[in-house]
Amino acid sequence: MESLGDGNHTAVTEFILLGLTEDPTLQIFLFTVILCIYVVTISGNLSTIILIRISDQLHHPMYFFLSHLALADIGSSSSVTPNMLVNFLVDRNTISYPGCAIQLGSVVFFGTVECFLLAAMAYDRFVAICNPLLYSTKMSTQVCLQLFSVAYTGGFFNASTYTISFFSLFFCGPNRVNHFFCDFAPLVELSCSDVSIPAVVSSFSAGSIIVVTVFIIAVSYVYILITILKMRSTEGRHKAFSTCTSHLTAVTLFYGTITFIYVMPKSSYSTDQNKIVSVFYMVVIPMLNPLIYSLRNNEIKGALKRKLGRKIFS
Repeated sequence: MESLGDGNHTAVTEFILLGLTEDPTLQIFLFTVILCIYVVTISGNLSTIILIRISDQLHHPMYFFLSHLALADIGSSSSVTPNMLVNFLVDRNTISYPGCAIQLGSVVFFGTVECFLLAAMAYDRFVAICNPLLYSTKMSTQVCLQLFSVAYTGGFFNASTYTISFFSLFFCGPNRVNHFFCDFAPLVELSCSDVSIPAVVSSFSAGSIIVVTVFIIAVSYVYILITILKMRSTEGRHKAFSTCTSHLTAVTLFYGTITFIYVMPKSSYSTDQNKIVSVFYMVVIPMLNPLIYSLRNNEIKGALKRKLGRKIFS
C-alpha cells in the first residue's frame, strides 16, 4: 500500500484474491480439474476456428459467427483461468491495481461480445428459416461485418464503462477480494468512497445489453417457432428445428448463468454460490460451446470427418 498526502489513509496498490478455497487438498484437486478444462477449452475452440477457416462448406455467416464466439470463449477463459490456477499454487495471490482493471475490462469485453454474437446468431437463424429466399441479401458480407462491428463496439463500450467505474472507486484500506478474479461487485464492497454512481452506471450498461440481446433472441425464436409450426412436412420441421438446438443450448447456458450472477438480488444467494456459478460461466461454458456445436451440428461433424479422412488417407 502507498500513503496518501494527508497521512490518514492508505491507497491500495494491489489486491489479494482469496480464490475458491483455502483447503490444500481441495486446491490440488481443483487445480488438476480446471487445468484440464482449460486445455480442452483452448484446443476445442482453436480447432473450431481452424476447421471453419479451412472448410469451404462452412464459409457461411452462421459459422463465421461461431468462429468469433470461439475466439470470445478463448479470451473470456484466458482472462481468468491462468490467474486462478496460479492462485492454487501460491499462499498469497496478489494482483496489481492496473492488473485488476485490465482483468475486469477483459472479462466484461469478451462477455459482452458473446452476448451480441449469440443475438446475431439468433437473427441469422431467423432469416434462414423465416426468409430463406432473402438469406443471401439479408445476411450478406456487408451485413455480417456490421453485426461484428456492433458486437465488438458494444464490448469495448461496456468494458470501458466498467473500467472507468473501477478507476472512480477509492480504496483506502481492505484489499482482500473475496473472489477468484477482479469482479466488480466484491470490489465495490471494498471501496471507501461513494459507490452509488459507479454501481448504477455499470449496472445500467450491462443490464441494457442483456435486455436488448435477450429481446432480439426471444423475438427471433418466436418467429422461428411460428414458421416451424406452419410447416406441413414433419421432416422439414425437424430439420429446421435441428439447426437451432445447438444455439438454443448455448443461449440457455450462457444467459442462465449471467442472470444468476448479475440480475438476481445478491441477498438471494451466498458468495460461495456466486463463485461456483462464476466458475461455470467463466471456465466451464467456454469448454462446452465447441462440444455443443460439434456434437449437435451435422455440417461441422461432416467437415471434421472429411478433413480427418484426407489426413489419414493422404
